[in-house]
Order: sequence, then C-alpha cells, then structure tokens
Amino acid sequence: MSPASSGRIVSLLPSATDLLVALGVGERLVGVSHSCDHPAAAGRPVLTRSIIDSGAPQAEIDQAVSAAVREGRALYQVDGAQLDRLGPDLVVTQGVCEVCAVTPGTIESAVRYLPGCLPAAQVLSLEGRSVAGILDDMRALAAAVGLPERGEALIRQSQAEWDAVRPATHAPRVLTLEWVDPPFYGGHWVPEQVERAGGLNVLGAPGTDSGRTTWEDVTALDPDVIVVMCCGYGLAENVAFADAVLSHREVRAVQHGEVWAVDANALFSRPALGVMRGAGVLADLLRGEASAGESVRVGQVPALTT
Repeated sequence: MSPASSGRIVSLLPSATDLLVALGVGERLVGVSHSCDHPAAAGRPVLTRSIIDSGAPQAEIDQAVSAAVREGRALYQVDGAQLDRLGPDLVVTQGVCEVCAVTPGTIESAVRYLPGCLPAAQVLSLEGRSVAGILDDMRALAAAVGLPERGEALIRQSQAEWDAVRPATHAPRVLTLEWVDPPFYGGHWVPEQVERAGGLNVLGAPGTDSGRTTWEDVTALDPDVIVVMCCGYGLAENVAFADAVLSHREVRAVQHGEVWAVDANALFSRPALGVMRGAGVLADLLRGEASAGESVRVGQVPALTT
C-alpha cells in the first residue's frame, strides 16, 4: 500500500499507536481505541469501549472476563457507524489476545451492515507473540504506511538496544505476574525479557500465552524475585497491586523483600518497542537497582514497611 492510500489511519490497539508514532505518522490518525494513551491520540475520535469495568477489584474483573469468554461475548465494542463515517484507509488491530484489545472479528461484526468502511480499507492485524514477532509487526506496519526504510531503521535500533542489555550475573529465579487476584504469570515476550535480563523464568515460556496459577503453586515454585506487571496498568497502579502480594508471607521473594512493581503499559504489556527498554529495567532491578519512574521495590516503600 502506498503512503497516499494509507493516509487515514485508525488504530484500535495502544501498541499500534505507539509504533505509528515511532514511524512518524501519528498525525495521520483519525481514530483510536479507548486504551490508546499516547499523547498523539489525544483529541482523536474514540471508537471502542470495554464491557468490563476496569475500576473494579481484580477478582471481579477476572470473573467478568471469564463469564464473557464462556458466553462467547466480545469484551470490546466498536462504534461501527463512526468508523464507517471516518472512512479510514488503514485499520490496525490485533489477533494475539481477545482480553487485551479489539480483534478483527469484532470490527467485522461492528460494520457488517454499514455501507462502506472495511471493503475500502486495509485491516492489518498485528500478531507478535515474541520479541522477533514485535519487530515483524513493525516491519508490516511500516510497509502498510509506505515507510519500509524507516521501519528497518527502527528495527535495527531496537535490536541494538536489546543486545546492549547488561544482564544480572547471579541468575535469580523470577516470577512475573500479569495479574495478582487470581495470579496470572507472564507470557508471550515477557519470558524472553526475563532471560535477557539474566533471570531464570520460573513459569511461562517464550511465545506462549500467559496463564492462571495459584498462590500455593507460587509458594512451591519458590521464586527469588516477583515482578508485578499487571496488564493495562502503569507503575502507580502496579505498586498498589504489588502491595497485596506482600500478604503472602510464605513466599521466599516476599520474605526477602524482593517484590517489585513496574510500568507494565510502557515496558511489558504491549507488543511495542518499549519491550526492549523493559528488559533493561528488569536487569537493573535484578541487580537491586530501581529505575526512576519505571520500577519500585515495593517492600522498601516506607508506607508498606511499617
């Protein structure tokens, strides 16, 4: 697709918005999702909403999501009429996780009986489930907006950042948590980040989905470090979620004050270039070094140690 034909872009995925801005085409955005929080998305028409109350307690969110999945209900709704009126040339979505963002099937359902949008638009579904997959998504997106050379330059820069991560040398056993009530361990690219940082990932495998576990299993795994990176949240929210982990005093990481919170949105949850920086943040915290604004050792927050 040529740059001219992909002039009007709708991003229904926060990571896609981040990648589009990195490519220098943020000004082409004509619509975004409710989760797109990059400054370039401000003021753009919002085309999606979640059927789940994100402000509810984690256990209630988990129950609501599980019920919706069992019943075959989409977790997100798309404003098909507004999407149709915008007439985009390119719509970017994802096929990795129906819990995280809008999928192509949801878009098709929203515009099925409307006069024009999708037949005239390219729908690009990003599918990256690994670090290499994220870079492949960047390549595909760059081609779709007519900037393949810019995409390749960003890929080389990102690979260099990944390769430059200085791993911890003592190889602690690390558990990453994408949810704490109930606990879900990190998947997709997160195990790669842990390994690149010099840790031994105790649960989850590169390129596979995250999954549910139990606190009994967490105790049996005996991790040296727990990193709380609840999907969809920044550092402040993850500090609060990590606070709840401190009640599990039977876990080695809790006993030794090695429970950390990180900015999941910027560094871990989203298949975007921030994942490279995330590996560096993990390496720092495995050496006991907090990264300002990006990680906090929760057991050392004064309000949590009294």
